[in-house]
Amino acid sequence: MERIDLHTHSHFSDGSMAPTDLVLLAKESGLKAIALTDHDTTDGVAEAIEAGKKYDIEVISGIEFSAVSTGETHILGFGIDIENPELAEAIDRAKELRLINNRRTAEALQKLGFDITVEDAKKLSPVGNMGRAHFAKAMEIKGYVNSVKEAFDLYLQKGKPAYNSLRLLEPEEAIRLIHAAGGKAFLAHLHLTKLKGKELEDYVIRLKNAGLDGIEGYYTDYDEAMQEEYQALARKHNLIISGGTDFHGANKPHIKMGVGYGNLEIPYELLKTIVNQ
Repeated sequence: MERIDLHTHSHFSDGSMAPTDLVLLAKESGLKAIALTDHDTTDGVAEAIEAGKKYDIEVISGIEFSAVSTGETHILGFGIDIENPELAEAIDRAKELRLINNRRTAEALQKLGFDITVEDAKKLSPVGNMGRAHFAKAMEIKGYVNSVKEAFDLYLQKGKPAYNSLRLLEPEEAIRLIHAAGGKAFLAHLHLTKLKGKELEDYVIRLKNAGLDGIEGYYTDYDEAMQEEYQALARKHNLIISGGTDFHGANKPHIKMGVGYGNLEIPYELLKTIVNQ
């Protein structure tokens, strides 16, 4: 089966690898296509597309917008025009907000007794675009936690003491921006919304009414029951299914490109459906 990974991050957000190296790894991993979906930025997309031409890997231009929500709502955009002026303006505003978030994260960690600064995180980002993964890595390097995952589990994920929740866009606005840039919008990692059953379905319906094209039906952290539930939800509401690992390289080394924890298989047929609908 030809496999793909439509949820990856480079060092232009909170991944550890340059876009070219990301594409080369996709080639080495036997993938046919990937999407580069960095958080609130498209800075690495052009490089990834050029590398895709060199290594014969199909690269989809993408983005992952963080949206306002009670849980965590992230909207993936696929096939976007990275030169779209409205999209570019929103990305600039998101970068300004990220600086505030980073400062607040450092302050929260310091209040908890950790000697972690914005500069510590910045040293771990080749392009200076930090996020929570860089703070988590800094905590691991300084010996405060045993792994990036532990830092998230204890301090940096939603509901933990060093998490901060400033977000630029409502999910409906993220969907609109993606459409304005010629792309398709997908709700990522549904379990992180913290919604279940009818609440989740109602939320998906709300976003579909705003133009949502699909949902992430394959994902690293889904168990078999979750995957079946989310894919059934997509079919019920005539939404397209996407899939990805949320690969971050060394910043989340427990997640492998294309296979997640080792058993994820995302068929190329999904991408053909996304492109053709």
